[in-house]
Parts: sequence; C-alpha cells; structure tokens
Amino acid sequence: MSDTVLSGTTTWAPLAAMARHAWWWLRQVSGDAAYENYLRRAATARPTGGSCPHGAGGVLTREEFFLDALRRRYSGVSRCC
Repeated sequence: MSDTVLSGTTTWAPLAAMARHAWWWLRQVSGDAAYENYLRRAATARPTGGSCPHGAGGVLTREEFFLDALRRRYSGVSRCC
C-alpha cells in the first residue's frame, strides 16, 4: 500500500469536498452569506451615475446591510391574500 492511502489523504479528500459544498449550500440557503455575496456583487458592478439608493456608489457596512435588509423586508405590505 502507498503512504497516501495509509495516511488517509486520498480517502478523506472527497468527503472533505462534500462537507465544504454542504457548508456553502447551507450558508447560501440560510442567508448567512448574504453580505459576502453583496460585497462580491458590489466589487464587480459598475456605477450607474448615482442611481444607487444607498448613496453615491459607496459599499454598505455589514451592520448597514442587515439593517437595510430588515427595513426592506418589513416596510411593505405583507399579507397572504
């Protein structure tokens, strides 16, 4: 047997990859990665001449981002019918 099989690096690699993917998926579904997604999107977005509702193209802090998300979620009419 080779040393890589005995040390477990070959055996655990697929399991570790599956665990990383499951963790990524859970963070995306639960909204935990929302701020990181926002930062990634803000870094690639081009300014559109001040049409951003959050000021002149500035990036929100983590606290401002989540407060804005709460405001957007609960400021409108929310009813089932």
